[in-house]
Amino acid sequence: MADAQSLLKSLFFGVIPEPMVFPFPEVSREEREHTALLLESVRKFIAKEVDSAKVDREAQIPESVMKGLGAQGLFGLRIPSRFGGKGLSTTSYARVLEELAMLDGSIALTVGAHGTLGLGPLLQFGTDAQQKKYLPRLATGESIAAFALTEPGAGSDAAGIATRARVVGDGVSVQLDGEKCWIANAPIADIFTVFARTSDDEGSRPRLTAYLVERSKHMKTSPAEPTLGVRGLPLGNIQLDGVRVATANVLGEVGRGHRVAVEVLNDARITLAASCVGACKRLVKLTVDRCEKRKAFGRAIGEFGLVKDKIARMMTDLYALESMTYLTAGLADGRSADYSIESAICKVFGSETLWRAAHEAMQVAGGQGFVQRHAWERLLRDARAMLVFEGTNEILRAFIALSGMQGPGQRITDVARAIREPIKGFGLLSDFALQKARSALGRERLDKAHPALRRETVLFEQYTEQLTRQVDKVLRRHGSEIAEMQYTQRRIADLAIDLFGVAATVSRTTRALDKKGEEGARREMNLCAAFANAAEKRMKGIVASFDENDDELLKGIATRAYGDGGYPFDAVT
Repeated sequence: MADAQSLLKSLFFGVIPEPMVFPFPEVSREEREHTALLLESVRKFIAKEVDSAKVDREAQIPESVMKGLGAQGLFGLRIPSRFGGKGLSTTSYARVLEELAMLDGSIALTVGAHGTLGLGPLLQFGTDAQQKKYLPRLATGESIAAFALTEPGAGSDAAGIATRARVVGDGVSVQLDGEKCWIANAPIADIFTVFARTSDDEGSRPRLTAYLVERSKHMKTSPAEPTLGVRGLPLGNIQLDGVRVATANVLGEVGRGHRVAVEVLNDARITLAASCVGACKRLVKLTVDRCEKRKAFGRAIGEFGLVKDKIARMMTDLYALESMTYLTAGLADGRSADYSIESAICKVFGSETLWRAAHEAMQVAGGQGFVQRHAWERLLRDARAMLVFEGTNEILRAFIALSGMQGPGQRITDVARAIREPIKGFGLLSDFALQKARSALGRERLDKAHPALRRETVLFEQYTEQLTRQVDKVLRRHGSEIAEMQYTQRRIADLAIDLFGVAATVSRTTRALDKKGEEGARREMNLCAAFANAAEKRMKGIVASFDENDDELLKGIATRAYGDGGYPFDAVT
């Protein structure tokens, strides 16, 4: 399926690439058994060696735990076995990150920041010489890796990067000068991927290059920043003051750093979503236990309808999130050449599902959830980070919409040009043309869905058509202004998110039905139906709001608030 470029980009054309949806991906039996053994070993280690409350309180993962993580092989999960790693697929790697997040959020993010962000550029773009030199010690945790992209003036907009790389007199090295901020693992890392401007222009689209940089005396890192949650994650700043780097340490091509950053972030968003799955599973378990043990009015609180509603919605959204995450992991493992929109959707839906789950869990916990000696409030603080990491959800919604609309927008030259401008900073890598989608994929129905899921299947097909219709409408209505229409972009993105959720749950539930039959898969069918019902209500409202909305009213209120410097009213005086 290498020539089937993108599931979601196809949907924006109204084309349903069924081979990318069915069958729901699975790893080999051998890899599944290997991963199960690793997970069991990790559980035992965390249970014996990790005190999560202490990690949170002291804002540090003990050195003994870091060494133990290395001994478990957790720093080399994605590294090929020839370099001393475990060589896991994206799917199995995500499953391990999910487990770690269920056990301890700080450890999950520290391992993920090393294994996905820190190692990603070297694994995907490193030369043989670079990999032979660095991967063996990165696999054991002897060295820790970090990904240095963000700057005080450049977050989601990579075009704002000010760090510069200047060729020095010998011609075989460059000098890096600049500052990076909020870099995961920066205080403890030895090896950094640093993104720097390699063009002299001051324009909005600099040429960026990724460099593999070892810690040196000219590189200063701050102590770990105090944070709201995941306090054990060492998050710090980097000061680069005349750091010399050999030109042989370029990752990828000079001037093509955007590509490096974006492809690594695509993978990072999958594993972040997997971490959200793990954290949600822990919250569901804690909440169900609370429902059974806490009594009110002579019975367990879990018997009350409004509490059951919370549990049911947590379960439904978690089923959808898990389905979306592992369908995307399967795309990354070879079913698709481009899964950028899918991974962004997983990150957005995953972080928002986790935040809702943490909120509802706190509600069920009541007063117990508000005190520090229980896990509830820590898990809520930890969940908040996911809404910002790997790109804010607002930026990612714009990315989802604009990336998806770029292909249909190519029919109108000025629209295509306008769309490309903002998403160059997000890192759109390639065009996706209608004729390419139709010739390579050519399907417009989910014929492989199980017949028992006919209602959900028809819903998906109908709203795929609606997505295409609304995209055509807004492109014609707004023309080149579509790049500035963020309310519209949000509606398009939210349609795409729910469509992907329906497709993923239908695919996964079809697998369950094929294996277990309708009675055996009744719970999966119920979860699939519940998610599709909720998605239908949301999508119906979204479609209606394209024509009737209060966008301009709200923009006007915000503009006046800027002029007033805040809220100007006083109900008493």
